[in-house]
Amino acid sequence: MNWQERLSSDPGICHGRLCVTGTRVMVSVILDNLAAGESFEAIMTGYAVEREDIEACLHYAADQARDRVLAFIPGVA
Repeated sequence: MNWQERLSSDPGICHGRLCVTGTRVMVSVILDNLAAGESFEAIMTGYAVEREDIEACLHYAADQARDRVLAFIPGVA
């Protein structure tokens, strides 16, 4: 999936944060809901987005995780 087809950024919408195209639903909100255990169906209903939008958010997150290296030291915040 090409997440760029479903997600976009506009400086005039949500301060330029990445959103589901045509909405003010930020990708971070979708990812936070998934991390909290919300189902695709609950997110789709609550935010009026499509399954493919949620999948695009996941693909975006995977791309970000793949492209970044963060130092992780157990026990250090």
